[in-house]
Formats: sequence, structure tokens, C-alpha cells
Amino acid sequence: MSPDERAAIRAELAEAVRGLLAKHADVRAAMAAPRGYEEEVWSLLCRQVGVAGLAVPERYGGAGARVAEVGAVAHELGRALTPTPLLGSAVLAVGAIIRAAGEDACARLLPDIAAGARVAALVWSGVDGDWSCAPPMRDRGGTLDGAASYVLDGDTADVLVVLATDDDNGDSDDDSGGGDARVGVYEVDARHDGVERADARALDPTRRLATVRMRGVPGRRLGTLTPQALRRLRADALAVLAAEQTGAAERALERTVEYALQRHQFGRPIGGFQAVGHRLADAYVRLETARSACHAALESASGPDDEAACIDAAVAKVVCSESSTHIAAEMIQLHGGIAITWEHDAHLYFKRAHGSAALFGPPQRYIDALTAYRLGDGVDEWCVSGG
Repeated sequence: MSPDERAAIRAELAEAVRGLLAKHADVRAAMAAPRGYEEEVWSLLCRQVGVAGLAVPERYGGAGARVAEVGAVAHELGRALTPTPLLGSAVLAVGAIIRAAGEDACARLLPDIAAGARVAALVWSGVDGDWSCAPPMRDRGGTLDGAASYVLDGDTADVLVVLATDDDNGDSDDDSGGGDARVGVYEVDARHDGVERADARALDPTRRLATVRMRGVPGRRLGTLTPQALRRLRADALAVLAAEQTGAAERALERTVEYALQRHQFGRPIGGFQAVGHRLADAYVRLETARSACHAALESASGPDDEAACIDAAVAKVVCSESSTHIAAEMIQLHGGIAITWEHDAHLYFKRAHGSAALFGPPQRYIDALTAYRLGDGVDEWCVSGG
């Protein structure tokens, strides 16, 4: 398929998602919903656009699309701040299953996730937000113990996909074997008595994060993941998150420009004042920078080069986080006092920007890793393989 054909597909996806959200989505209704998102909207996105199965291979009921196509959907969801399980279920959990599980496990799990009939959550990070190759969960001879934080949609998901420290590398569905560095991947029944799940009450009310604790919970082993596979999985998630951040920043700036042209002071629109115009121009430059970084990350994530994917994702994490937080802050400032009221959406864009910047680790952590890589001082797990 040619680049032009792929671009056309992404444009059609974006148009379909934007139209559907304009008709059916209500961010405030989603925030108040039991699952943290509107189930009917998610169902429509899955049935009419197939968003849950974009990254799932066709033989398991998905579209077999690239990360770039998932990013086109995430961009539109970010523009509208629409809460969905796309990032947690269709990107992270699906990515872990595809990389770790054997044919039987994939055939059993992926079709329902691709259809939107089940939502999966990937249990990975500890309380420090360190999405590293050493997850906090432990395999205690066939049962899982530990506590994980920042689990996307973890308190409402139908199935939990758990990463656990795997020292003995026992038998797995994929028979991959491996060394001590491998991490075990397990399917866990979210309804088991030993599983405790709680809403983490995150800063961003449009993104549901949970704390998941397990005590003696049996896990069905799906396979193992190497550190490099985990880094690549995180890079894919970062690329999709960058698309979401860029979409939110884009819409925040659009709404700010619209307001600056409507709001009059001293007989003229405030957008006509030089100081306001300069701030809007600076915000636009930051948005274009974010778009470029996001595009590079999505293209690299859609290719076979793990190192390029991880590096471009790290760059996008830094650039898109800084751009989106700046633009969201300008939205509040240039809207004046109305932007800090609950009824106005500016505070939602602000909270989404800061919440997304912290997700998968703060930007400074990626800056440090990229600096070490460029200086040849060694590469840690936040960037590419340490060899």
C-alpha cells in the first residue's frame, strides 16, 4: 500500500470518528458514567469504525492496521477529550497479548477485545510511575502478588493482563524460554476474590486510572516479554498518546483563537492586540512542533526498527507534553476568568495535558535517557536497548 493510500485511510478514519463523536459524545456525561466512559459511544466506535480492533491481526477479527492508523483515531478522541479504553485496551493490552501469547491464547482473547465486547487492562507500573522492565507484581509459584498503579481502566476492565517478575521462566504458551530478564505475562480473572481494584481519582477526570492489588491470585500464563519487547510496547503507547495530546492541543488552540476573535475590549477583538497575537502565534508554533514529533513517532512505531521507534517515541513524549501543557495554560489565560469555572472546558484540557504529560513517566526522564544516548554514555531502559 502506497503512502498516499495510507494517508487517505487515516483521513477517512479521522472523519468517521469526528462525525460520530460530534453526534453522540458528551465528555461530562462520560466523566459521570460508572466506567468512566460512555459505553454506548464506545460500542458505536467499535461497531461502526472498528477502533478496538485496529491493531489486532485480521485472523483474530481485527483490521491489522499500523500504529499510525490507531494514532489517527486517538487524535480525534483527544480533540474532543472523549474518554475511551482505546489506549489501555486496544493498544497496551492488545500489544502485550500479541507479543507474548501463543496462537490459542490470541484466538481466545483477541476477537472479543477487537469487537469491543470485552475491555482489557494491562497491569504494569508501580506506585512510582516507573513503566520499566521490572513490574511490581510477583509470580509466587503460580499465583500473583503485589500492587500496581496507574492501570488504565483497571477498576472496570473485564480482563486483566498482568506483567509479573518471572525469575524461573516456566513453561509458556509460546515456548519462548529465555533468560532471567524476561517478564511473565498472565491473564487474570478480574472477579477473583484476591483481586482488589480501586479508582485512583486521578487529576484528569477524563482518564480513568486505577490501583490493582493481588494476593494469591491464580494467573493463566500467556507467555513472556523481553525488555526490548516491553520498550517497544511502551513506544507504541507513547506514539498513540502523542497523537491524543496533539489532538487536544489542536482543539484547545482553535477554541482559544475563536474566543479571541469574538471577545471585544476597547471596541475591538482581543485577538487584534499585539500581545495576544504574539501568544497565539507562539502557541501555534508549539502545536506544529508537536505535530511533527507525533508524525515521526507514529511512522517509526509503524515500522520494524525498534531503536528508531523507541527514540522517536521518547522525543514525541517530551515535545508533545511540553506543547500541550503550554497551550492548555494559554487557553485558560486568554479566556480570562471564565476558563477556571467548572462549566467551561478549558480546565478539562488543562488537566488532560498535565495528566498525559505524567503518564508513562515524566518528560524529564526521557530527556535524561535521550541525552545519555546521544552522548554515548550508555542507554537505559527509558530509551532503547542497553545491549
